[in-house]
Amino acid sequence: MAHKTSAVGDEPIDVLFVLQDKFSLTDFAGPLEILNRARTNKDDENSQAFECTIAAAEPKVISEQGVVVGAQITIKEAHERLEEWDVLVVVGGNSDAILKQKSEPLPLISAFAEHQKTDPARERTLLSICTGSLFLAEAGILAGLSATTHPDYMTKFEIICSNAAQRDLTERTDVVEDSRYVVNNLRFDIGDEDENPYIRRKSDAGRRPSAARKGSASWVSSNARRESITRRAAMRLGGLRVITSGGVAAGLDAALYLVSILVDEDVANEVSRVMQHEWIKGTVVDGLDV
Repeated sequence: MAHKTSAVGDEPIDVLFVLQDKFSLTDFAGPLEILNRARTNKDDENSQAFECTIAAAEPKVISEQGVVVGAQITIKEAHERLEEWDVLVVVGGNSDAILKQKSEPLPLISAFAEHQKTDPARERTLLSICTGSLFLAEAGILAGLSATTHPDYMTKFEIICSNAAQRDLTERTDVVEDSRYVVNNLRFDIGDEDENPYIRRKSDAGRRPSAARKGSASWVSSNARRESITRRAAMRLGGLRVITSGGVAAGLDAALYLVSILVDEDVANEVSRVMQHEWIKGTVVDGLDV
């Protein structure tokens, strides 16, 4: 597959769901349903905004509810194709065994974050659902960030975050207990507002207003663009957007937020209406919730 420099224009946004053995089915199925329903044009069924791929260690993976899901690629292949994904979604389930064994998806999470540091020119998002945030914490991704998880796992989450900070000699995580989801690095202070592809304005129209200019020849070749990439590279995690959500229903809200920021808020509202789910907004840290 040809390397894609950004998810703009008519190309769908590439999303990778990584599923571990005994994953939570609803953590996976809810956000997948939302992303699959998102259309850049609600009257055109062919205008799918996201292209979702499932990765697992084996061709088939069983959820904690006993449902078997077929993987499209192996996790090994996901590592080899890291540059293709715009979004990595990590779900909960089987957390004790994974944390003890330091098994997947922990290495894939770390590799995805490291890849953003080496290639900050592209906009990438790491999204965890429910106890998937425990894996992000163990991997050291949440150092210096704000994050949340399922309320029943809040104490365990705080302990993992604290231990990771001591282990890696990094900043502590600000654990947020009263939010549906928490977003870090939404709005970047890079360049002027008119030149910043990460700033969305209500006056923008069409597909992905926050990044519509990223793929243009004039934008790529401009001095401002080169400066933006350099400055973003110096940011935490290379400017990776990190979103953590609470439980299953909160994961739906986080997925709707992802649709709103990567596609359009009206599209997110339409998906919410069709699914008869009331979108409850979460918390955006160091940014504007639009």
